[in-house]
Amino acid sequence: MKILILCTGNSCRSQMAHGFLQSFDPSLSVYSAGTKASGKVNPKAIEVMYDAGIDISHHTSDSVDKYMNDEWDYVITVCGGAKESCPTFLGKVKNRLHIGFDDPSEATGTLEFIQSEYIRVRDEIKKIFYELYIDKIKGHE
Repeated sequence: MKILILCTGNSCRSQMAHGFLQSFDPSLSVYSAGTKASGKVNPKAIEVMYDAGIDISHHTSDSVDKYMNDEWDYVITVCGGAKESCPTFLGKVKNRLHIGFDDPSEATGTLEFIQSEYIRVRDEIKKIFYELYIDKIKGHE
């Protein structure tokens, strides 16, 4: 099963979702991309995922253009608030889903608060993507 997780920057939320989904089932082919890929994975995202037992330090931030000609079982967008425009994927897709999350890289305030936002969003992504995996993906491989 091929799954593409799509965001704008492909540096934080889509990377976390990619890491979790791959950890739930290593046989899945999981990729992530962005319409305006930043070129690097957010260091705080790497840190909080590592704290959760998942290493995404080897991930790359890729442009969605790299995947336009592929066929996908799922394309899942994870962009969140009203300040963001969610990308549209025009390639061949069996199932399109949107699951929005706040962008922890937009958090401002104390270092403790910013850290807590990364952890909060990470934990939301883990919970919702695990439910998605159990409810929709696991039985349909």
